[in-house]
Amino acid sequence: MTIEPVEPPAASEPCNGDLSAQFHRALSVLAGKWKGDILWQLVERKRRFGELRQSIPGVTQHMLTTQLRDLEANGLVKRTVYPEVPPRVEYEMTPSAKALKPVFDELYRWAQEHGFPTSAQGTAQPKPQSGDAAERESQPLKADRRSR
Repeated sequence: MTIEPVEPPAASEPCNGDLSAQFHRALSVLAGKWKGDILWQLVERKRRFGELRQSIPGVTQHMLTTQLRDLEANGLVKRTVYPEVPPRVEYEMTPSAKALKPVFDELYRWAQEHGFPTSAQGTAQPKPQSGDAAERESQPLKADRRSR
């Protein structure tokens, strides 16, 4: 008796309704311009609000607060307030968020492998395609217009 391996469904086939709903729920919890950056900063250790704000260029205080509240409401970030003057607040990943670390590692590996190396600013930049505007801007002008 031989057992035939089961083929996974083709990528073009629609997912089971329950699986699709779970997948979309997971994406909605993680979706947000700054949520990935916030979670990435919290992978290694707890951080205070000011540390997070300084480590994520471009995020406003309001947006960071909003995104942290969303992550806390979804059980991915734990907020601890210490009874001190001035008050000290620390944020850390919950165990369910820590379970996402392999996903983050794989996303990083995928970005490196497929041409999205990180820039000096810490954000992924796609490789310019041939004829891309960024590539044209970086090339020197062929003739000096002042010489006309």
